[in-house]
Amino acid sequence: PARLFSPTLNPGLLQIPRYLSLLCIIVGLAWLLVLPLDEYSRRTYISENALLPGQVNTYFGGTEHTVFRAYRFEVAALEHQPGPVVADKLGSIFKEQGLKIGRQKYNYTTAGRSVSGENVYGVIQGPRADATEAMVLVAAWRNMKGELNQSGVALALTLARYFKRWSLWSKDIFVVIPEDSTAGIQAWVDAYHDMHPSSSVENLPIKGGALQGGLAIDYPAGVGGHRFETLDIIYDGVNGQLPNLDLINTLVLIAQNQVGIRCRIQKSTDDDWYSNRLETVMRGMVGQGVGRPTGPHSSFMPYHVHAITLKTAGNGWHDEISLGKVVESGFRSINNLLEHLHQSFFFYILIDNDRFVSIATYLPSAMLIAVSFTLTCIVLWWESGQPDPPPNPASTESPAKGSSSEKQTGDDKMEVIQQDGMLAVVPEKMLHTLERNLFAPVALLGAAYFLGLCIFFIFNATDENRMSQTFYAVSTFSSAIPLATGSLLKRIGTRQILLMNCLSLLLLGAMLATLSTLNYSLGFFTGLAASPLSFTHLLLSKNPPAPNSPTNDNKINNSKGNPRPSKETTTLSATSYLLLLAISPPAMIQLFSALSHSPVRNLLLEASAAWTIHGTYTALVVWVVWWPAWFVGAATVGAALAGG
Repeated sequence: PARLFSPTLNPGLLQIPRYLSLLCIIVGLAWLLVLPLDEYSRRTYISENALLPGQVNTYFGGTEHTVFRAYRFEVAALEHQPGPVVADKLGSIFKEQGLKIGRQKYNYTTAGRSVSGENVYGVIQGPRADATEAMVLVAAWRNMKGELNQSGVALALTLARYFKRWSLWSKDIFVVIPEDSTAGIQAWVDAYHDMHPSSSVENLPIKGGALQGGLAIDYPAGVGGHRFETLDIIYDGVNGQLPNLDLINTLVLIAQNQVGIRCRIQKSTDDDWYSNRLETVMRGMVGQGVGRPTGPHSSFMPYHVHAITLKTAGNGWHDEISLGKVVESGFRSINNLLEHLHQSFFFYILIDNDRFVSIATYLPSAMLIAVSFTLTCIVLWWESGQPDPPPNPASTESPAKGSSSEKQTGDDKMEVIQQDGMLAVVPEKMLHTLERNLFAPVALLGAAYFLGLCIFFIFNATDENRMSQTFYAVSTFSSAIPLATGSLLKRIGTRQILLMNCLSLLLLGAMLATLSTLNYSLGFFTGLAASPLSFTHLLLSKNPPAPNSPTNDNKINNSKGNPRPSKETTTLSATSYLLLLAISPPAMIQLFSALSHSPVRNLLLEASAAWTIHGTYTALVVWVVWWPAWFVGAATVGAALAGG
């Protein structure tokens, strides 16, 4: 029947999208929780047959062990030497090995501080190569923790000498030793692809063909050496980009089946329990969502160069020879490639080193949360165009002074509706949609996004010594400005507030849906944190505005004769505002700081450096996607709290 599907004649129909919105959030979260189960994951496999992992004999060892120990002593002697001295020594070693040598200086400025250094690299020209393809071996001078990568650099130098003697290479090999694990390798990769800022990064004197793949070594054992138990496969790239799954599967297969080294994904354990799998999934999602570099390999991802970092962990019986064999066999597999890695997955969640979840399985969870905002948007758009309901003739309460109900006369046009042999008389205005005035909602929403953009640039322009003070100033501003805006919203009317929320949720849902396809984890976590914003507009009905003025503007005021909100509704609005403050972006940053045991100042400095050097857009999403939507929701609650 027409009445059943008409929101005008059946107001209860409008409650369905709200319940569906809540259901989408619950199902989206539950969807994530079932991903670690075997029914929703798959075993890993090699898609590119040309890789032939573990099908070759490795010969690294014997006298190479003596060479490695000699190089490790030379690296240890340079630990406290300045950068130019280290670069000179590494360059002389490459020259003695017969490699072409390149050096590159860089100097970035971020948060008022200078990040500078010098990269050194050598080039092994493949005897069967035509300079159209290349591979990369990276050993940063200092790893992500700032430790001297003594054994890692020594092993890279040893492998360079070892690879130089082989005549089987069909691709050139670049052996790169950047000064650090983030800025240095980023400068090198950018310059290799001619995408570097010439004012802060020098050109590369020697280049090669298209990079097909790369491996980075993180082995900080000192002169005394250290036998390790497992290899951590670190694969997260900048902005959550991931290498082709074939590369990870190849190295895992080589390490475990050919060399006998157990591999770990996201520090996973041997216990194959649901809780351990879920913990591995969450660690991977957090790392991907943060989007900052996790090793030297991360800088290659934006250029579609597949790379991972091999990091030693634990105490065991494996040594540098075992790691060298893994790298040798890995390069032999990459050397077999006839084309760029493309057959396996680029979007996945690893549960263990032998199980993964594909994008077709995990993406719906984030999309459901994004859809929840769109469903609420549909309801708000409908409500913003509907006239106020007529007064109840049976009501014993007198209408508020100055309201449209008080001024309503018998001259209102009525319309007769006939359905199923029955007649009904309803006001004509109830059957028509009111014209929506979009100027004020669009202007306020644009101002919210402009404020978020200003906050983003303020953090990137703030000196490192003032970063903490700036954060607390922004936190105070974020806590107070919605209340002040709520007082202003009283003057534009409930319909305008509903329209502003409608447009805000529409943009938020669209942006999160797009973001989730690029960085699933960031889109999912942002949507989950913003999910309460779908229900803030309900406080306007809990704390209703004053009846319409003669201009039908539905202004919120407390002029004489209009009822003030009850104590219960005021308490509900105040509690809702406090809850919104608890899930605000500044509060979530402080929570992440506590969970990661890293001061807020350090997190903000890392975010600023990641944006300036690597182009990481996580902070941009926080302040220009999430914060404006949160601000609109908090301002709506502020309007209800201010005496809606």
